[in-house]
Amino acid sequence: MEPSVSTTVSPASNHTQNSTGGSCYWEISDKTRLCRFLCYGSEGDIYTAREEGRVSLESAGALLSMLQEGRGAEVVEEIKRFSQDGQAVRLGPSFFALALCSQHSDLKTRQAAFKVLKEVCLDPAHLFSFIQIKKELKEGMKCGIWGRALRKAVSDWYNEQDAMSLAAAVTKCKQREGWSHQDLLRLCHAKPANEAIALICKYVTKGWKEVQDSYSDKHNSEEVVKVLSYLEIVEKAKHSCDETEVINLIEEYKLEREQLLTEHLKSKQVWRALFKEMPLQSLLRFLGKLTANKILEPGCSETQAVCDRIQCETALKKAKIHPLSLLLSSENYKRGQGYQGKTKWEPDSSILKAIDYAFYKSFMNVEPMGKRFVVAVDVSTSLSSIVPGSSVSTAVAAAAITMMFVRTELDTHVLAYSEGALVSCSLSADMTLAQVTAELVKLPGGSTDCTLPITWATENEKAVDVFIILTNNPLWAFAASPLEALKNHRQKAGAHSKLVMCGLTSTGHAIADTEDRGLLSICGFDMGALSVIRNLAQDLI
Repeated sequence: MEPSVSTTVSPASNHTQNSTGGSCYWEISDKTRLCRFLCYGSEGDIYTAREEGRVSLESAGALLSMLQEGRGAEVVEEIKRFSQDGQAVRLGPSFFALALCSQHSDLKTRQAAFKVLKEVCLDPAHLFSFIQIKKELKEGMKCGIWGRALRKAVSDWYNEQDAMSLAAAVTKCKQREGWSHQDLLRLCHAKPANEAIALICKYVTKGWKEVQDSYSDKHNSEEVVKVLSYLEIVEKAKHSCDETEVINLIEEYKLEREQLLTEHLKSKQVWRALFKEMPLQSLLRFLGKLTANKILEPGCSETQAVCDRIQCETALKKAKIHPLSLLLSSENYKRGQGYQGKTKWEPDSSILKAIDYAFYKSFMNVEPMGKRFVVAVDVSTSLSSIVPGSSVSTAVAAAAITMMFVRTELDTHVLAYSEGALVSCSLSADMTLAQVTAELVKLPGGSTDCTLPITWATENEKAVDVFIILTNNPLWAFAASPLEALKNHRQKAGAHSKLVMCGLTSTGHAIADTEDRGLLSICGFDMGALSVIRNLAQDLI
């Protein structure tokens, strides 16, 4: 008997059913293209790792089409969902889409966009990006952007913040994209909602001296006193040339790097004070600099404190550090020099051991998707290349990605294939990264055919939700087209199967010229690629 198949239509796609009830073809709808755009800035089926840059109207055809069809409210809801749920690899496309909606001719679309501004633009940097995009979109239209709706939305953005959070935000991120808080508050004609917000607005627009003159003799509320005290501490640190005083202010009031002067950051003692409370992800990013500046030295108490923080399970869980993020940090630190500038350091063995320990512990932070996976590693080449933009070899990257699925997904089958041969790999959750790497690369090299894993699953009657092919660079001779092999598997297995082709060193390729929503290519690899795979597996893109 054929397995029963659900006919539920995913929110991001349209399924075309075949005669047996299996989903053999997925049409790519405008909604799907919009979701891809919001996820990684392109409506196409290729995600390119570490590719940044401005998005444009040319890359947002589905967004424009949906707006023209009167589906603005639907678009805004998707923008909100992708930006809030951590599904977006890059936030720029969400800001672009929201800016476009905010100046659409349809009143309800504009109102919906401005209503979610604070939920999409969570911090000043986001807000500045949104405003700059609006300016760029309007430049060709020869009209201003500061209408009543935008003035109210920006004013509300400030007024609806917690006063202490806003005070910290305006002192940590003062300007970006050519805009400052002073610019925005002046242009939006803000009317502060309460005295504490009024104090912060005055501080931003008039400066600290004027705030002192205005509030020194007044009977202030408890909240105003708290904000005043905080701003006074920030100002004191900003103008202090006394290293000891700056360190005391950092330690007592949890001041952050962005609130200090460049001159302060030349001090080893200041850095020692900063990294005690520095977010764990930031600390990992600065390990090379801290080692190069002799702040972290072999055997010193600061190095031990850093190792303890990196290995702390509570800290790892709180910061939601991903194992692949730790792998990238480890390999970059091991490299002994930065990618920009002339900074060099001698990697500390105790720090490397701490990151290695944290790598294995951090798999607890990976939320299972509950899907059936086949992860197939193409070993037709030696997998000895380096993933662009990192210090990680393609063999280690493939092993780490494979480990993630083996350790977090109950139904994962791992295959290694080359030269027409395909081997099932016996991997267990307790294997080390080195053991997994050795297991994957033991086959001889040769030409390859990426349809082999799909054919294997079909012939062995194993229903698969997502095939993930990991390879150096996807240049193959196919026995059959990947799409046809995938369609055949869908039909016989009764599964809505998808295929992700990940070329770890590729700079741009597509699996096939197709409108099938279940195929996706990844060029290179970074943390964003994992989000793309997760979104595809969960029918979000």
